Amino acid sequence: MSSLKDAPLETQLAVDLIYLLETSDVEIDIVLKALDIVRNDYISKQMQAAKTPCTKEI
Repeated sequence: MSSLKDAPLETQLAVDLIYLLETSDVEIDIVLKALDIVRNDYISKQMQAAKTPCTKEI
């Protein structure tokens, strides 16, 4: 079995989020709604970042 510390960062984050949500004693439907909000927020941030021209000088 491989160690979680060797797993991709997205897997490590997913495990942390699952633990946080499972120990928070929140109903599943509320968790799913919250995750939809978070997902939509990050999609919006990703789209904004794609529209913003890179201003970093080389």
